[in-house]
Amino acid sequence: MLLGVAGLVPGDWKTINTSVLYNAKNLGFKTVQIRVDDPQEINHRDIIRIKSLYQEFGFQMPQTVGQYGGGLVSKDEKHRKSTIKFVKRMINFTSKLEGQNTYLRPGSLHSEPWKPHPENYSSETFDRLIDSTKQICNVAESEGVLIAIEGGVACPVSSPQKVKDLIDAVGSKKLGLNMDPVNFIGSLEHAYNTTKLINEFYSLVPGRIFGCHAKDFTVIEDLLPHFEESIIDAPESLLDNEILLKGLESTNPKAHVLIEHLPDDKIPLAAEGIRRVAKRINIDWD
Repeated sequence: MLLGVAGLVPGDWKTINTSVLYNAKNLGFKTVQIRVDDPQEINHRDIIRIKSLYQEFGFQMPQTVGQYGGGLVSKDEKHRKSTIKFVKRMINFTSKLEGQNTYLRPGSLHSEPWKPHPENYSSETFDRLIDSTKQICNVAESEGVLIAIEGGVACPVSSPQKVKDLIDAVGSKKLGLNMDPVNFIGSLEHAYNTTKLINEFYSLVPGRIFGCHAKDFTVIEDLLPHFEESIIDAPESLLDNEILLKGLESTNPKAHVLIEHLPDDKIPLAAEGIRRVAKRINIDWD
């Protein structure tokens, strides 16, 4: 497996330069996620530049992710079609870039794509997501690009079973999971037994895990307890990262594992944490 980072970049992918990759390499990373604000602004010269830069540093071409919000499940057909078109452009870009996969955000009926909404769990919302994803996967199949769906407790893909349901309903071998179990922590039952949650993914979609976003979490203990993200392998952190990495090594040993959701000054701590985990279970990074 290859350890990379979704971070350390001051803006979208056009701000990735020698300084950014030098910093990432010094921290021991082997790739940096490419985040795109507007795929319509991409040109051939930019693609050649970024590929040459990654090659110069010995980095593999990474996962790409587009800033397209939550419109794949929108009731507004104009908005939904516009979002589908955006993702299709991301697939074209990822193909030219020879990236590992492009990330698929399932969306929300909330104005923000990862915030909860009562209708996120309705069959009508899920059906719109299936239709949007089918249209996207038609292009992915023609371009030979993998699509990595991510989910979470607040969105329509709210459980391991929902991940499998979506993959089965779309029926494309180019569609798989971007593993990120922290997103699925929605109860104390899950929080105190993340091993069971993680193993459910490996049981339901073992051949469809295309990559992983690495982070951790802790419980904020109160009358109404809630959860906050934390540093990987810190004393207060609860995710079973050993089981996470063992499962990835078994199901997809070429997966990119990208540390995310941290300010730049905290990223080295998370990198140290996940390396400690890997060392404990005798996993060597590529």
